[in-house]
Amino acid sequence: MAPRRCPCGTGLPYAECCGRLHDGTATAATAEQLMRSRFSAFAVGDPAYLRRTWHSTTRPAHVDLDPRIRWTALEVLATTGGGLLAADGTVEFRAHSVVDRAAGTQHENSRFVREDGEWRYLNGVALA
Repeated sequence: MAPRRCPCGTGLPYAECCGRLHDGTATAATAEQLMRSRFSAFAVGDPAYLRRTWHSTTRPAHVDLDPRIRWTALEVLATTGGGLLAADGTVEFRAHSVVDRAAGTQHENSRFVREDGEWRYLNGVALA
């Protein structure tokens, strides 16, 4: 049986990609890698990882995932900054989902900043 592919779209096995970030054996090197790992956390149902990677100034008290939503694909459309040595960056993406057999898309430009040396999701702006 082939290893499960990572939901983030890299084509790598989950255990070698976002799984390492979710289980804490690795941290995101770039804003895009954090974005991909957060999408995967939604896809695999890991609210603890989502909360842990949210910036302390915007982090909600609880992260509740809607069990009806099945996240199916991620498209990273553009990035600004967010590299290995950067302090902040943005990632524009489209996240595809299915809810009650209806396809949906979330188009957003997310902002990421470093906090305590690690990438964190700060906020996002929904795009049309």
